[in-house]
Amino acid sequence: MNIIVVGCGRVGRTIARQLEKEGHSITVIDKDIQALQAIAGTQNVMAIEGNGATFKILKDAGVSNCDIMIAVTASDELNLYACLVAKNAGAPHTIARVRNPDYTRDVTKIKDELKLSLAINPEQTCARELSRLIKFPGAVEIDSFAKGVVDLIKVKINKDSVLAERRVVDCANLFKSGLRICTVERNKECFIPNGDFLIKAGDIISIISESNAAAKLFKNLGVINSKSRHAIILGGSKIAYYLAESLSTTGIKVKIIESNLARCEELAELLPNVVIIHGNGMNQELLIAEGIEHADAIVALMDTDEENIIVSLFAKDVNPDAKIITEIDNLSFSIIDSLPLDSVIHPKHLTGQYIIQYVRAMQNSVGSNIETLYSICNDQAEALEFKAREESMVIGVPLAMLSLKSELQVVCITRNGRIIIPTGKDCIELGDSVIIVTKHTGLFDLKDILK
Repeated sequence: MNIIVVGCGRVGRTIARQLEKEGHSITVIDKDIQALQAIAGTQNVMAIEGNGATFKILKDAGVSNCDIMIAVTASDELNLYACLVAKNAGAPHTIARVRNPDYTRDVTKIKDELKLSLAINPEQTCARELSRLIKFPGAVEIDSFAKGVVDLIKVKINKDSVLAERRVVDCANLFKSGLRICTVERNKECFIPNGDFLIKAGDIISIISESNAAAKLFKNLGVINSKSRHAIILGGSKIAYYLAESLSTTGIKVKIIESNLARCEELAELLPNVVIIHGNGMNQELLIAEGIEHADAIVALMDTDEENIIVSLFAKDVNPDAKIITEIDNLSFSIIDSLPLDSVIHPKHLTGQYIIQYVRAMQNSVGSNIETLYSICNDQAEALEFKAREESMVIGVPLAMLSLKSELQVVCITRNGRIIIPTGKDCIELGDSVIIVTKHTGLFDLKDILK
């Protein structure tokens, strides 16, 4: 597809990089010539300097012949206006990043008038992911498939886990509920394990499971998963606001520590059920005084990655049983993976992934059967959900009889609302949603799983 991306910040670069990798034709528009030169020097994209909210620049970018126009500049107003201009210039689909909470509420009411296909609020999207992690403290990461009824849950195996020093096939036999170990991360390397693969303490494994079976799964794994009752959020950003609003409605006691007095006063008015503390989140004495040692969840959402990493390591030291989540925007330093952090969240990367999923949904109408796709294991593997829409060589044949590619597994089948963790005897049928985990890239159809 021909896709125009207006905005060459971190989100714009993430989107352009991933979509170009998937074979789309990408045009990037920005007024920052250095940002354009940087992406054009590393990616096969067309770069156009200028204001992406003007008809002239959009026309130069070929807006009348594009399939989707995506506006992700730092300005909500510019994004919305660019989408309106693009739609009137012939773009069939438009996507806008909208960060202001007031605009987010309004856009849902006048979406049709704005001729907008999708509006995404990065902070709200990030807060939704954070809320899920807090509800399942034992998880490092959670991704959803099949419209939310199937989860891919990443957990770390400690030395006391019932899975430690067991083969994958033996692990599956331990549980009554259906599950499948899909990937294993060990020493920064990703494995798609077969039945004889031995799980070891320190491994990070990804498990496919029915969503409502997650609590039982964690209990069986011996992973602490008691419900969080008290959460401390360090930093009063928009993400903090959305997260505190979400958690407080579920009965969790929430405390926000924020250094800016004016922001504290604003949050106190917006969140009457949340305790707002004016203070420096890097002050150890303050953190101890406010109960960081006894909190069930601690979320570092301060202004810099360095602050978030340092305070997370301190929190881990004084409260090793807490669920600690760290916001990090800069993904360029691999050393982050070696730090003893529980869960790391990348808001801009999440925004890009959400938009990319929408693009894939649009692509379904022009030949691709991908419903959902996540990059996993530090981008060394992918988890894809396909829809079995037509007859092919994979339909009606037992999985054991199919000549599947190496380093690829069929890990779940959803059929008429029923979740199937398949064995070699199971078949893929028309209408099924099929989840694949693989280290191969460039799969666009179910038939691509064959050698």
